[in-house]
Amino acid sequence: MISDRATQTWRDLFFTSRDGLRLYGRHYPSVAPHRHPVLCLAGLSRNCRDFHEFAMFMTDPANPQARDVYAVDCRGRGRSQHDPDWRNYTLQVEIADVLDFITVTGIHEASVVGTSRGGLIAMLMAALRPTSLGAVVLNDIGPAIEAEGLMRIVAYVGRVPLPATWDEAAALVQRLNERQFPSVPKHHWADIARQLFNDDHGRPTHGYDQALSKSLSVATSELPTLWPQFEALSTRPTMVVRGALSDILSEATVQEMRLRHPNLDTLTVPEQGHAPLLRDRPTQIAIAEFLSRAEGPAALPRVRGFANV
Repeated sequence: MISDRATQTWRDLFFTSRDGLRLYGRHYPSVAPHRHPVLCLAGLSRNCRDFHEFAMFMTDPANPQARDVYAVDCRGRGRSQHDPDWRNYTLQVEIADVLDFITVTGIHEASVVGTSRGGLIAMLMAALRPTSLGAVVLNDIGPAIEAEGLMRIVAYVGRVPLPATWDEAAALVQRLNERQFPSVPKHHWADIARQLFNDDHGRPTHGYDQALSKSLSVATSELPTLWPQFEALSTRPTMVVRGALSDILSEATVQEMRLRHPNLDTLTVPEQGHAPLLRDRPTQIAIAEFLSRAEGPAALPRVRGFANV
């Protein structure tokens, strides 16, 4: 089922997973559907709303590198149905959700922008289904995850109190994140809060299934690395975006990624931690230009003049 709302800049996409859950995604159409689309995959407890500002930039008619953007809520996140069995909140099952979304939408050779867990899904897709993706942008994630940052995430997933109002939500989100994002303007925290929390008749509610914390505890009992899966990306254009303050992706890991993928593009986002918000124009431009380079010389118009639009 697809619904269009006059006030929206995207189309709501609802589809059924192979095991019967009702899942949700978005399509931001552009004036240049001939270019390879972008498929955005969110972090562990996050959803497609994280990519709204990025999608608006990528589909703006004034952007000479405009292209369609898709984003999907994996099960238990955003507007997707919760799984009655929390044991299904695994990378393997979520890859199947993403592949179902690709099948339903009919997108081909999509470039993937994967934030955190979304980037892990992209690496696994490269190893398991290499024809399902084109260029890849890994947003603050690599084959090795820093234990300190992972423990920080484990400590809050499923444990964040539910605010009573949106003002309280903005204050809570700022308090929990301002150390990792010291330069985010205060008025942006209200928008970011609406990315994290769902809206239930005008009040904030949890943006993900709280049972996700159970699967996370199981998954982090051992912390494997994914170097073979990352090396599966060596045949395709790949970019890694790292927050300068990240406690998940270390500079040492990025250096090793460069050695194993000689054509790797890298970008460090100043004054941002895990994971860069993709809301600032320099980061958006850098990703847009990387995606155009990945398509070859015919798709290389620069967007520097668009930087302040």
